[in-house]
Amino acid sequence: MDKWKCDVCGYVYDPAQGDSDGGVPANTPFEALADSWVCPVCGASKDQFSKE
Repeated sequence: MDKWKCDVCGYVYDPAQGDSDGGVPANTPFEALADSWVCPVCGASKDQFSKE
């Protein structure tokens, strides 16, 4: 699974780790995240992420 980087703050979403603070379990692909999911660091929306 691909990692995705926030274009605003540089946070990297790693599907293998998920986003425990956001309630996203490990092994959740970026594409499967809810459209309402935002960067846990800066609050940027999904469309402000780029595939790494």
